[in-house]
Amino acid sequence: MTWIARIRSVAKPLLGPVLDYALPPRCPACGDIVSESGAFCGPCWQSIDYIGDPLCKVCGVTLPSQAMGDEAQCGACLADPPPFERARALMHYGEVGRTLARKLKYGRRVSLARVMAAQMQRLLALPGDADAILVPVPLHRWRIWSRGFNQAALIGRQLSRATGLPLETGLLRRTKNTPPLHSLGLRSRAKAVRGAFALAPEARARLAGKTAILIDDIWTTGSTASACARMLKGGGAARVEIICWTRVGEAGDRSPPD
Repeated sequence: MTWIARIRSVAKPLLGPVLDYALPPRCPACGDIVSESGAFCGPCWQSIDYIGDPLCKVCGVTLPSQAMGDEAQCGACLADPPPFERARALMHYGEVGRTLARKLKYGRRVSLARVMAAQMQRLLALPGDADAILVPVPLHRWRIWSRGFNQAALIGRQLSRATGLPLETGLLRRTKNTPPLHSLGLRSRAKAVRGAFALAPEARARLAGKTAILIDDIWTTGSTASACARMLKGGGAARVEIICWTRVGEAGDRSPPD
């Protein structure tokens, strides 16, 4: 244990009650006072439309019946298998999901990455012997310079700390500065991200035989995630899984993210 860690271990029990009184923990969505840091208040928690079974084994879209079984796939995945093995999002795109994503991305509330990662950790479903790495969906360098950070990488860093899985931030690169995708349709999105990603020169050695877990905040049509997955599989990844904070288009607020 480092001397900083020792100081924290001693100071936290002493100062914690004082800080909680002066700066009580608040709901990350609405700001109401809550019992512990990172927790949602009752109304916000009840409003979240968490995504649960039955789901397509591959893309995670909701299926009509639980009787279809755990191995069932949707018609789209059967007709045209996507370039990834599994995609999951935590919740449907509603008020709470949208609020946290916007606060993190545009409000520079970087501490929310820890809240989101703690919730997203339940989406991981890896066998104990999986050789896995975390790969955030990259931003173009101009977007990073203007925003100051990549929100997917911030979430990935928190997931890495919680799980021990290595985070590979430079392995996948965005070489094309695509326009904002929220105003585009499915075909336009697919066209916009075509050729937008590339692998680092050393990526093949770092990807060979591994499960690459792609991390993003919002799943809208899957065009970006699919383009990234193709690059990862082409670079030698044995398997690609995708986990996202929230998913647009099946329930709750069907409007695209802004």
